[in-house]
Amino acid sequence: MHDAGPVLVFDSGLGGLSVVRAISQQIPRIRLVYVADDAAFPYGDWEDDQLRTHIVELMGRLIAQYRPTAVVIACNTASTLVLPALRARYDIPFVGTVPAIKPAAEQTKTGIIAVLATQGTMRRDYTRDLIRKFASLVHVRLVGAPLLAAFAEARMRGEGIDERALAEQIEPCFVELEGRRTDMVVLACTHYPFLADLFDRHAPWAVCFIDPAPAIARRLASVLEGRRVGGGPGSAAFTSGRPVPAPVLEILRQYRLAPA
Repeated sequence: MHDAGPVLVFDSGLGGLSVVRAISQQIPRIRLVYVADDAAFPYGDWEDDQLRTHIVELMGRLIAQYRPTAVVIACNTASTLVLPALRARYDIPFVGTVPAIKPAAEQTKTGIIAVLATQGTMRRDYTRDLIRKFASLVHVRLVGAPLLAAFAEARMRGEGIDERALAEQIEPCFVELEGRRTDMVVLACTHYPFLADLFDRHAPWAVCFIDPAPAIARRLASVLEGRRVGGGPGSAAFTSGRPVPAPVLEILRQYRLAPA
């Protein structure tokens, strides 16, 4: 039955597994299908119109294949670009990922926050609209980090990364202004929580790094109220069809996802 399908979690690569982790903790018995569009990674390199068309058409094929009860777009870049088009085209609930600017603005003690994002998310009007709407009374440093999503992918695949380059990517987040310092850094990419320990290591002072995944899981739980959802072990599919490295297989096992 359509209303007893799985929940489809979609991302450009492995970063959306941070959202799978949060969903599994909050809603432990639902069946998840994770789809990584690794053939098209990274989304930040695409032109907006081409990426929108690509995701909308790919999502149609995935919905036909898996018949999900709901879809989580576990990617800030995709969410800020394609959610309206997906909701107009397909008659199932979509849960998106947006930068956690509102909670950061509410929780800051110093009045200085940073938004660490991909280049695509940073340049979107959607992101600036969130800042205007929820963070007009605080100082916001918007930081585009072109390397970090790929660093997270590499680390999850068991490969080494350049920590000096990582430190350079996050350095602009740390602002000192009239004796006050950044105290909140919004992780505006689902890949970034997999680098959080390295962010802590290379931060010049302690800040709160805000992971969006728990809020996404709570939103999904709300959307699923009153709907039948399939249970049991989940699966993971990769659009490239490339072999899945052993470290990634281990992560998938941790989240009860079997390679498709």
